[in-house]
Formats: sequence, structure tokens, C-alpha cells
Amino acid sequence: MLIDLYSRKVIGWAMSERMTADLVGDALQMALWSRKMPKGVIVHSDRGSQYCSSLYQSLLTRHDLRCSMSAKGNCYDNACAESFFHSLKVEAIHGERFATREAMRRQVFEYIELDYNRQRRHSAIGMISPEAFEARMIA
Repeated sequence: MLIDLYSRKVIGWAMSERMTADLVGDALQMALWSRKMPKGVIVHSDRGSQYCSSLYQSLLTRHDLRCSMSAKGNCYDNACAESFFHSLKVEAIHGERFATREAMRRQVFEYIELDYNRQRRHSAIGMISPEAFEARMIA
């Protein structure tokens, strides 16, 4: 999952049974497409093996992106992502029983694309949604 730290909008995400380099690569590809293939931007992550993989690192290099990784043992570097995952779990996942992975995927899609990005208000951006924040910045 990739979040625009300025607007707090989720711009790339993917789901799989396992955390792999392909999975984070898919999320990065989605973010690149949603942002019209930017160059030179900083992509921050933790130090997980999938982010250190040659596949992911070559994707960053190929698209002229700057890699930034959390300091070892520093959870505060990733606070925005940690906050998102807490909200996702509490507001959309906790206590739910999903019959299939596809049902859970639909729930996560609806939460990110319909609720979190478009309606959920964020204190860090003036108590408006990420979509509203970005619209305001463009105008």
C-alpha cells in the first residue's frame, strides 16, 4: 500500500496470500499509474525483504524514483501507513467474517476507494477527505 504523505490519499495497493516482492511491485505500479508516472519522487517503506528485493529496487530505478527506508527499529518513520492500517482494521475488518478472499478484497477496495479516500476526514489535512484536499490544491 502506498500513501501520498501530503494528501493522505491511498494511491497504490494490492492484496495477496503472502507478502512478496511481486505484491509490493503491483502496489507501486498502481501508484505510478494513478499519479501519471512521476519521476524523482521519494518512495518510503520499511526494511522488509520485499522492499529490498532486486525486483522492487529495479522498479524504483526504472521509474526514476528515490528509495527511502525506515531506520532500523524506528516505527515512527512509517506512522502514516501504520495509522492507515489501524483505521482499516478497526473500521472495516475487525469482527467481520469473510466467506472468501474475494469478499475480503471487495471490502478492502470499498474501504480504500470509497470511504477512506473520498469521505473519511483526516485531522492532518484540515478535517477533510484526501479527495477534497487534492481538489482544493488543484483549484
